[in-house]
Amino acid sequence: MTSPDALVRVSTAGGVTTLTLDSPHNRNALSTPLMTELLDGLTTAAADDAVRVVVLDHTGPVFCSGADLKETAAAYASGSVPAGKLGDVLAAVWECPKPVLARVAGPARAGGLGLIAAADLAVCAQEATFAFTEVRIGVIPAVISATVLPRLTPRAAAELYLTGETFDGRRAAQVGLVTTAVPAAELDAVVAGYCAALVRGAPGALAGAKELLRRPAGPDLRREVAALAELSTGYFLSTEGREGVAAFREKRPPRWVSALDAG
Repeated sequence: MTSPDALVRVSTAGGVTTLTLDSPHNRNALSTPLMTELLDGLTTAAADDAVRVVVLDHTGPVFCSGADLKETAAAYASGSVPAGKLGDVLAAVWECPKPVLARVAGPARAGGLGLIAAADLAVCAQEATFAFTEVRIGVIPAVISATVLPRLTPRAAAELYLTGETFDGRRAAQVGLVTTAVPAAELDAVVAGYCAALVRGAPGALAGAKELLRRPAGPDLRREVAALAELSTGYFLSTEGREGVAAFREKRPPRWVSALDAG
């Protein structure tokens, strides 16, 4: 059971674990305690075979305001700042073997955009606003670039990083920061639709597909095709592959779907 004082609420139903940022007093800023709890939640979800999908959600009107600047200012005396832990959080989301979906109902700034970009899918309200505000306080979006730059078009990245200007959900979808932007009233239905689709995937195949999406292109096409053919053969011969093919031929749900329906 989640502690009443928790900064990240955890709930699981129907194969979906929802990690809800619950620190509205500071606009869900990425404080060290919140990031620690988020890492714990991601680690637990990744290790739980019953979990098929992870949703990143939030309470309050703001998804995430970025780094906790109050905590950062207090840390100056020690000569270090807590922003370094954000890298661990982004890596945990990026590398999670389960699909991760960000549900963004409100504004996100700076480090919060890194969290959104790290997710495999992100659905935002059209009314939500975004900004890379780092240059306006004398810093740069360094750590979050590991997840943000692979998503954004180069021209958009230059414009948004250098100006720090605010943009809305429609622009976020246009430049690749989010998967889609929808009217706020439709947000939950769209998120639920994605989750319903994702839980139908075989767990091992979903993890493998995520690795495939991160795979760098090889310099030699024939060698790359041969390696991918070998990879494909391995999945067809796997327990999941054999079950999936059998289920298709027998016109029945595969076992990984039936297990959720039985639950």
